[in-house]
Amino acid sequence: MSEFILEPERKVPITDKCDVLVAGGGIAGIAAAIAAAREGRSVILLEREYALGGMATLGLVTIYLPLCDGNGNQVVFGLGEELLKLSIEHVVEANYPKAWLEGGSLEDRIRERYITQFNAHLFALRAEKLLRDLGVTILYGTLAAAVTKQGDAIKTVVVENKSGRSAIEVGAVVDATGDADICHLAGAETTLHEGGNGLASWYYYFSQGRVALKMFGLADIAPGAAPPPGAPPEDPYAAAKVESLGTLRFTGVDGAELSRAVITAHEKMYADILAFREKDESFVPVTISTIPLVRMSRRIVGAYTQDDSEDKRRHEDSIGMTGDWRKRGPAYEIPYRTLVGAQVSNLLAAGRDISVTDAMWDITRVIPPCAVTGQAAGIAASFLSDVRSLDVADVQKKLQAAQVKLHLDEIY
Repeated sequence: MSEFILEPERKVPITDKCDVLVAGGGIAGIAAAIAAAREGRSVILLEREYALGGMATLGLVTIYLPLCDGNGNQVVFGLGEELLKLSIEHVVEANYPKAWLEGGSLEDRIRERYITQFNAHLFALRAEKLLRDLGVTILYGTLAAAVTKQGDAIKTVVVENKSGRSAIEVGAVVDATGDADICHLAGAETTLHEGGNGLASWYYYFSQGRVALKMFGLADIAPGAAPPPGAPPEDPYAAAKVESLGTLRFTGVDGAELSRAVITAHEKMYADILAFREKDESFVPVTISTIPLVRMSRRIVGAYTQDDSEDKRRHEDSIGMTGDWRKRGPAYEIPYRTLVGAQVSNLLAAGRDISVTDAMWDITRVIPPCAVTGQAAGIAASFLSDVRSLDVADVQKKLQAAQVKLHLDEIY
């Protein structure tokens, strides 16, 4: 029998309130907070780290994967495109999408997908400025620890940070944690990714007068992207291929397990750096991933679960579209029903938390669809009504007003 302690009962002060609380400051959370704030709602964004961007910035996965279908057609619009442009406002590290930003031909757009590589630090700072300019309250170093409910609605989100434990009264909540943490805490039905996560820990290094990205471990490489800087001509993608760091798999929702995964990745990264230094004394790491590179962990079981077999399928409740970053051709409408579950009336999922099969999860977990679902969730949350029975047409009108294209027949 496991030992345990009983914590003393305590009063938790309600220290703040907001119309929309967004949990998680990755790309989906940033998009949700922007969208809700632009609808005139008071927004609080919780982020457990001390910078925005999640995997894209703190994880150094600095590749803004394609906004197109690979056949020259743009499928991601709205904040998905706005944030791409924001990410390279100051610096383009690689893959400047000239064909898309400077009126290239169809042949140009087919040859070079709508993709780019950005500077993580500038993107995080620029996104923070945008949110602050919109009046969003950002609480860094803050973790959602519990929720209280009134009926089937979340009434408060209990948080912990340096000030201790407190509660925030909410009108609606967007779970953009990447691990469906709020969904889990609120009693929404969730499920775990069956395959777990492989190890990765990307880092930037300086060598021979230049700084470059090392995609150490699992890497997401899109057809139509330019080779990494300095890649050997005989094998231009050698530095960016998926690299096995062993057989360890982890769910992403267990504290001790996450620590073991990060330590193992760090050990292998350290050995990798030392091996390069033996060949090149100028080789030094510049920065390393400061969060675990979790791709798929826990998600909501929504009113609808989308599968990757739905290429080119029309959904009347579509809230935007995405391509498949892994190959050319597919394009998907994303149903609103993937953002909402049956159990909680004022909770929406966004980004990696939406309701998709394991096969579709690999498509929707990356930056462009995270921005698409985050924007839709933020707008839906701004209605401050039961998200399960919300008239999706009202959400769609606001998305269209924000330059989002909803259906494939608007493109093809």
